[in-house]
Amino acid sequence: MDKKYKYLGYFFLLLIPLTIAGFYKTYIVQFPNFKENITYFIHIHAFIATVWIGILILQPFLVVNKKFSLHKKVGKISYIIFPLLILSFLPQMIRTANSANPKNLFFSLADCTLLIIFYSLAVYYKKISSKHMRYMIATTLVFLGPTVGRIGPILLGWSEMVTQNVQYGIIYLILVSLIFYDKKNGRKFQPYAIAISFFVAHQIVYHVVFL
Repeated sequence: MDKKYKYLGYFFLLLIPLTIAGFYKTYIVQFPNFKENITYFIHIHAFIATVWIGILILQPFLVVNKKFSLHKKVGKISYIIFPLLILSFLPQMIRTANSANPKNLFFSLADCTLLIIFYSLAVYYKKISSKHMRYMIATTLVFLGPTVGRIGPILLGWSEMVTQNVQYGIIYLILVSLIFYDKKNGRKFQPYAIAISFFVAHQIVYHVVFL
């Protein structure tokens, strides 16, 4: 791992409080007496997503501590966990498609598309650590969607439109900051530029669907 990114794992740890804040009222606080709309499929999705976030957080710490063999083993485990993560979205996607608001299918479908693209690129460049790491960072940013998407309306009282635009703004700010950081340190930032283009496409489709 690039020495300039040696604290990356600590930034990934922010996923924990963000996830708790985003899902506290709609899921966590209901334990163990969940409402009827919380199905077994949602529990399975929550478990797999938690494992995946754990992998995202663990991997940079393993690299920094030079546990390269274990890093590779965990990476191979992700070949199983990631497809299961994507599959765990399907029951809720089917449920949403048959609901009164099928347009909401956009969120899970678009996020899954970004996850698949960024993770596939990270795997493709697994032997080029600089690109691999940057695409995994892009994968992590996708999770800001479900978290900020709930924190905004549920905890802060924002409208859906405001929440989405704030979410995109945060993602762009992070990616642009990383691009300038890489340029300053003479590193290649192309993966971040590619990630921005996909998030822009995500935002455009959102506005087309919901405006």
